[in-house]
Amino acid sequence: MEFVMKQALGGATKDMGKMLGGDEEKDPDAAKKEEERREALRQEEEERKAKYAKMEAEREAVRQGIRDKYGIKKKEEREAEAQAALEANSEGSLTRPKKAIPPGCGDAAEEEDESILDTVIKYLPGPLQDIFKK
Repeated sequence: MEFVMKQALGGATKDMGKMLGGDEEKDPDAAKKEEERREALRQEEEERKAKYAKMEAEREAVRQGIRDKYGIKKKEEREAEAQAALEANSEGSLTRPKKAIPPGCGDAAEEEDESILDTVIKYLPGPLQDIFKK
C-alpha cells in the first residue's frame, strides 16, 4: 500500500504517514512549545482588548465634546430625565394620572346612564328632539 501511495504522490511519503494516522514524530519540547504558544495568544488577546478599550475611550471623549458643543444629551440621560419628570408629576399631583383607555371605550358607568334611544335623540333636529322627550 505504501508503494502505491508513494507512486501516486510522486514520492511525498514523509507527511503521508501522518495523514494516514501512522506514527507521528514525537517532539520532546512539545508541551513547552504549546504552553508558550497559548501564553502568546493570551497576551495578544489582552493587548487587542486594551487597544480597543483605548480607542473607545478616545471616541467617547470626542462624542462628549460634540454633545457639550451642541447641547445634546446622552440617550441614557434623556431617558432618566423623562422617567424622573414622570415620577415627579405623579408625586406632587393632586389629581389622578390619566387613564390609558379613552373615555367612552369600556366605561360601564357611562353606558348605563345613556340608553341607545338617548343617543339617537341627540342627533335629531331640535323639534323632533322635543317630541321624543315628552
